[in-house]
Amino acid sequence: MKTTILKIDPENPDITLIRKAAKVIKNGGLVVFPTETVYGLGANAFDTEACKKIFKAKRRPADNPLIVHVASFEQIYDVAEYIPKTAEKFMKKLMPGPFTMILKKKSIVSDVVTAGMNSVAIRFPEHPIAKLLIREAGVPIAAPSANISGRPSPTKAEHVIEDMYGKVDIIIDGGDTLYGLESTIINFTTDPPTLLRPGPLYPEQLQEIDYVYIPEIAKGLKSQERPLSPGMKYRHYAPSKKLVLVEDLSKMKEVLEKYKDLDPIVLCPKERIELYKGYKIIVVGSLENKFSIAKNLFDVLRAVDKMEGGIVVAEGFDDKGILFSVMNRLRKAASEVIR
Repeated sequence: MKTTILKIDPENPDITLIRKAAKVIKNGGLVVFPTETVYGLGANAFDTEACKKIFKAKRRPADNPLIVHVASFEQIYDVAEYIPKTAEKFMKKLMPGPFTMILKKKSIVSDVVTAGMNSVAIRFPEHPIAKLLIREAGVPIAAPSANISGRPSPTKAEHVIEDMYGKVDIIIDGGDTLYGLESTIINFTTDPPTLLRPGPLYPEQLQEIDYVYIPEIAKGLKSQERPLSPGMKYRHYAPSKKLVLVEDLSKMKEVLEKYKDLDPIVLCPKERIELYKGYKIIVVGSLENKFSIAKNLFDVLRAVDKMEGGIVVAEGFDDKGILFSVMNRLRKAASEVIR
């Protein structure tokens, strides 16, 4: 497949280029586009055959549902059968933004999108290119992250080109994404609502709006056999190299000694690089600016595969604030976790 790359400035989007991409969506094609979280791989959510192309391009299991992206509150009612009052409270506070709701679906939404379930994941992104693309397409856009399944999600155009060039019709290059982690997902078909995936919005922020149940799945400690949303069952975000996550930092020296013959790469914050003299180090961000760790995480997990060294040994973080979301991703990326 021939892939066209359209470079669009998110601060001054060229509507002519947006309309070119929207036409591809209308005609059943695939368009990669930036959001404020990660890049998405989009197709018309009402077109079953177009949505099947997403799974083929990503090599994604058919039982892993997609998120439907909308460009207005009105479009939410086009795809959701019912919106509980609690969900409305979160909608008004968090949309548009890096937030996804699980709601009962209308029959117009393809079963391919929802993996045959009667619920649908809905997101109203705040990124200007994403909003314009959905508006110009005139339909909600189903879009998982634009990477090969299991790989780290794409936060830069170069990541998308690496994974998706030749598999999609258009890639919109809108620069680096803002948050670097996928959206926070809450299931509103349960009472109380349940956090399925933490993201830029983490538990402490959510509880300020209303009570949300935080299961072990949200911590990345367990998987779910029949996933209601992306990132709940399969190993995700993983580099090609084996990644060992060390949550008990007192064991770092022991783990590095165990794997010394594999020439380990240490993943840590910049404040702790002095502890690993003599090792290859990749800095994930700063503990003084914890959001930098979230923003850089997927880029770093891709970068380690381009470095010499046979294994990655990553420091763990406290399950607090945005680092709760970071640990969810690291646990899902890890081949081995040391506690």
